[in-house]
Amino acid sequence: QVQLVESGGGLVQAGDSLRLSCAASERTFRSYFWGWFRQAPGKEREFVASINWPSGNTWNADFVKGRFTISRDNAKNTLYLQMNSLKPEDTGVYYCALKISGGDYTDYRRYNYWGRGTQVTVSS
Repeated sequence: QVQLVESGGGLVQAGDSLRLSCAASERTFRSYFWGWFRQAPGKEREFVASINWPSGNTWNADFVKGRFTISRDNAKNTLYLQMNSLKPEDTGVYYCALKISGGDYTDYRRYNYWGRGTQVTVSS
């Protein structure tokens, strides 16, 4: 079983930056997707960004618009989400997740493992 632990959330002002981290327990896979998702109060969980192993290819939700960057440190087995130019609408709980099975990588229902989330609050 994979264990994921998010950190780095907090309360910031619009325009500020945060870097979220997701530490994963050591485990090897043939091929998988890391993903960041977020969920605002009363809203469905939505896709933010994903990165594939072993290709290193990344995908971003349209609302990111160059503001967020997903990356990984393979040696540390850690996933990151650098968030710049934060907006109030970015507020929510951010989750990291791992998909090792088939299905759409933008669909949270297709991910196999989840962290417990870290709160990001952006004030105006």
